[in-house]
Amino acid sequence: MVYAADFEMALQVGRPPTICKLFPNSKALIVSGKVIDRAMLAKGKAVTMAANGRNYFVIRGALAAAQRANAPLFIEIAKSEGGQKAYCAVNYWNMARIVDALCNEMGITVPVAIHADHYGIKNDKDLEAAKVEVPTMFEAGITSIAIDASHLPDDQNLLANLEISSFIPKWAGLETEVGEIKGKEGLSTVPEAKFLVQGLNAHEIFPDWIALNNGTTHGIEASDTGIQVALTADIHHALAPYKLSGAQHGTSGNSSERLREITENTATTKANVATALQMISWGLEVNDYGNAQLDANGNFIKVPGEGMTEELWAEMVAYADSKGWKKGDYKNLNLPFENKLLAQPKEVRERMAKRVEAFTYKMMTEVFNSQDTAPLAIEAILKAGSYDVGPKGTQIEDPAHWTREQIVERAKSIASDKGPEGNFED
Repeated sequence: MVYAADFEMALQVGRPPTICKLFPNSKALIVSGKVIDRAMLAKGKAVTMAANGRNYFVIRGALAAAQRANAPLFIEIAKSEGGQKAYCAVNYWNMARIVDALCNEMGITVPVAIHADHYGIKNDKDLEAAKVEVPTMFEAGITSIAIDASHLPDDQNLLANLEISSFIPKWAGLETEVGEIKGKEGLSTVPEAKFLVQGLNAHEIFPDWIALNNGTTHGIEASDTGIQVALTADIHHALAPYKLSGAQHGTSGNSSERLREITENTATTKANVATALQMISWGLEVNDYGNAQLDANGNFIKVPGEGMTEELWAEMVAYADSKGWKKGDYKNLNLPFENKLLAQPKEVRERMAKRVEAFTYKMMTEVFNSQDTAPLAIEAILKAGSYDVGPKGTQIEDPAHWTREQIVERAKSIASDKGPEGNFED
């Protein structure tokens, strides 16, 4: 295969040291998440898809779609899905290896970032464990991370972000989060978001993205509320001096029209798609924006001849029934059934990936406007002459006003509704 000169140069200088060490002879352009954010900003009103790689077929299909669309891509997994207590076979420590192997096999030349999504820190024990675990993830090929301490009070969220920051490479993509994802409950506010971002800025930490609770849910979107575009735009506008982009979570089940509004009217450059891709790969009936459809009895509808075999689907349903799992629990089928899915005939495996490819390509080209942004990502690398394209923001806030004691005191003045208590899964 003959590669373009710009691609070859980007391959030489654009891969982080950890990736070069893991894959010294690779032709896969695995990059920092920062690079992809810069490409979306260069095009304007463009959002990259962060495809949640819950299984091999999603990763393969999403990579094929990105190559067709000439668009860079995030492949990601969250802590609940791919951490130490994972419910998926794909995890923080093998995801880069899967992506690298597939890129080389398939001749993928668009830049790809490997993102650790929703790295949850919910208490002091989590924070201490993170100081050991986060470096191991970067050693295994992670190139971008979302630190999610949004479950904590505002001051503790900020302090946790500050404490873990020294364990994250400066070149890596960095996402921070305010407001736990709870749907229409506990929506994020401008004061909460500014408090987090200003406190980080004072300590010379410049995240690439901020994620909000702007009305989304993880999993199957059952309401007609979904993403609050105006709220998102207001918060992004308030944060404009700090040069953050938005990260949109919980896109599955939101209409294409609403996602286009997010693309057009907010500072969003990254949108996570998870449950939709899982359901599509399995061969379930979905509507045009990826929400799985149910029959009259409230059961998922398996499309004959699509996705996995009918026999394996029946086995998965029986397994879920034996566990007493509801529809939102079907994600837990990923781990026990990954090898059975991989053991299906080639034509079945290929149609699983092809179904993901078709959906992802349509999202990239008709909703997120990210087509033909791969050259812009390569341009960002070549302009920097490095895998590290640097921060977007600069220090605005005075660190003397953001000591630990002042952070705790400042947080007391933030009036907000965090929503109901409970286990809101990431």
